[in-house]
Order: sequence, then structure tokens, then C-alpha cells
Amino acid sequence: MIKTGRTPITVMTFCAIMSISLVVNLPGLAITPMLGTLHKVFPETTQIEDQLLTVLPNLLIIPFVILSGKLSLAKHKIRIVVGALLLFCASAIAYLFANSMPQLIVISCLIGCGAGLLIPFSTGLIADTFCGQYRLKEMGIQSGISNTAVMVATFAVGWLCHGDWHLPFSVYLVGLIPLMLCFWLKGLPHNVLYSTEAPDESCDENQKCPSTESVLPPKADMKSSVATPKSKNGIYIGRILALIGVYFFITFATISISYYCPYLVEKEEWSESLTGTVTAIYFLFILIPGYVLSWFVKYLKKNCFLISVISMTVGIGLFAFFPAGWTLCLGAALAGLGYGICQPILYDKASLAVASENKATFALALVLSANYVAVVLSPFIIDSLRSLLHGTRVTGFAFILCFVFLVLFTVFTWIKRNSFAFSVDYETSNK
Repeated sequence: MIKTGRTPITVMTFCAIMSISLVVNLPGLAITPMLGTLHKVFPETTQIEDQLLTVLPNLLIIPFVILSGKLSLAKHKIRIVVGALLLFCASAIAYLFANSMPQLIVISCLIGCGAGLLIPFSTGLIADTFCGQYRLKEMGIQSGISNTAVMVATFAVGWLCHGDWHLPFSVYLVGLIPLMLCFWLKGLPHNVLYSTEAPDESCDENQKCPSTESVLPPKADMKSSVATPKSKNGIYIGRILALIGVYFFITFATISISYYCPYLVEKEEWSESLTGTVTAIYFLFILIPGYVLSWFVKYLKKNCFLISVISMTVGIGLFAFFPAGWTLCLGAALAGLGYGICQPILYDKASLAVASENKATFALALVLSANYVAVVLSPFIIDSLRSLLHGTRVTGFAFILCFVFLVLFTVFTWIKRNSFAFSVDYETSNK
């Protein structure tokens, strides 16, 4: 049995929950390495069509993430998960029979819709099932699994590109794994499956699980007891907006590596393989903290979030001011590491920014949507600011702009280090 801080669950139920994370980050990102191959297969396609193949899934994920969060409040959760997985797997199979770019774009839209429905449940089921130190640990593992899946799928796509052009799309068939494991989701507690507000009476007496205690340090927790935050429909609006803003910003600032590193490598006339190496390092260091998050929280203590932001700032600074092969690799590692630590901590906080426990999945959906909004809007924001500020080369401007924003954000993080969005109660998290 797996300890949750509440009612223990079986190993198979735990695997079923975690397996959902295998597919949530795949749409759009997984097939990026094969865009060049597709352009050769369909030479008549335009650059816009190539971009739609990766942008549209992420764009459609946003409304379906919100929709899924709303559905989780009133519907049977297993039915939503199974329906979303069926849509995802059906789309994966349809890829293998597509023979035109418009068909690929439509299928990509469908797979984005399926992923959007699944994303809130990949973290929401963890938030509803686990509490305290157990929840923070499992949020880290969930983040690690989802990022590992993207990295492995990316490498697999690059390898499969040498065969039939349909083969790279087979990576999406990984959705069959959580689909086959869905049966064991029935082992979840009744209040988790049906979004009831009834507390689980079998909560571990040695594990504290109040709605704010596992995240806030003693000083901030004392303040919150004096001035209870305002809630609306069971959600602390101020806390959710703060988490959305933080998640949007750190994604916006670090995703610049994926968007603009290829142009930097081209400008400096370095080997094209360096782009793949830097990107791989970036995603590798995002996933590593997820598996050992408790260790980082334990040793970085209350400064965990602040140090992570500093790591991102230094990493982007290396791209902006010291461009060289080894500095880009080091910068990608530092930026990925800082982002990888912050991401699961924000997930944990989102599950606590609610007055009613059954609203945790919806709260997570709101916060998770910030990530996809940032991925879609980042290049448009940077290009608009470059035109407004009369910037020169887009590559240099992008990294310098993100560095300046991160410096200001570091100062802001230090000032607000005891607030809900930036605090970490390492004592509770590492009992």
C-alpha cells in the first residue's frame, strides 16, 4: 500500500494516477524534431502550416484545461479521464493513416483537446488523494514523469524519422498505457472520485493536512490566521491569481531557450547539433528536480523558491552576455533546474489555494493554463516589445529582455519571500 497522509492506496492505483502524466506534455512538443522531414514530404506546405502543427495543440489545450476543471466539480472523474484518453489514443492511431498536412493539423487539434482534458487530472488526482509531505513529493514525481516523457519522445521521434514518416507519430500511442490502467482508478477514495466535500476520516493522525499549513512558513501562517484571504466559490482568488502570474512569468522567461537558441547558434555559425544538445540539457534539468524535490526543499529550506529564481536568472544571463558552446549548456542547465524546482511547488500551492477541497482540480486547471498561455504568447510578446523598443537582432534582444525581467522578478521574490506564492515550509515538507 502507498501512504497518502489519508487513506492508503494500492500500488496499481498509484501507477494509474501517475501514468496520466505520460501524455500531458506530448502534443506539439514531441514531434518538433520531425518538422523538417514533414516539409520534405509535403513541399507544397507553407511555413504557417508547419507552425500550426505545433502551435494549435497548445492553443486548444488552454480552453479544454479550463473545461476539464469545471467538469471535475460535477462529473464522475474516471469517465472524464477515460473519455479523454480514448480521444487521445484515437488521434494517435489516426496519425498513422493521415496523408496530407491539413489532416495532420486537424488530428493535432483533436489530440490537444484530449490532452487538455487530462492535464488537470494528472495533478488534481494527486492533490485530492495525497496531503502534506506526501503531496509535495508526488507532485515532484508527477512533474518528473511528464518531462521525462517529453524528452524520451523527442529522442524517439528523431530516431524514427529515418524510417516511414508516419512512424514518429507512434510516440503518441503511449496513451494506451494510462488507458489500460484506468481500471485501477476505482481504488481511489469515494470523495476523490466523485468530488464530494466530505473529508476522509482515515487521515493519518501524524500528518498535518490543513489547507494552508503545508506551504506557509510559521511567520506567514501567523499572518494568515489574522487576516483570512477572501474566497469566491470555494477558491482564494488572490492566491490563485498570484500563482497564475508566477507560473506564466517563469515559463515565459525560460521558454526563450527553446524559441531563440536555434537563431543564436545560427548567428554564431556554430554546429546545428548544439541546438539539440542545449535543448536536451534544458529539459533534462527540468525533470531532475521532480524526482528529488524533497531533497532540494530540505537543503534550500525557506530560500528554495528565491534560489531557484536566481538560478533561472543566471542561466538566461549566460545566454544574453556570454554566448559560447559551454556557457549555453551551463545556462540551459541552470535555467532548467530553477524552473524544475518551482514547477511542482506551484502545483502543490495551487491545491492549497482553495477553501473547499473539491475545488482543488479546478484551481490546478486555472494555474496550469498559465503555462500554455505563456508558451503560445511568448514569441509574440517578445517580438512586439522589440518593435516597440526598437531592438536590433531578435535573438540578443530576447535573452537580454528576459534577463532584465528575471532580475526584477528576483528582487520581487525576495521582497515577497514570506507571501503565499513564494514561501516554502521546509519543516512540514520534510518530516
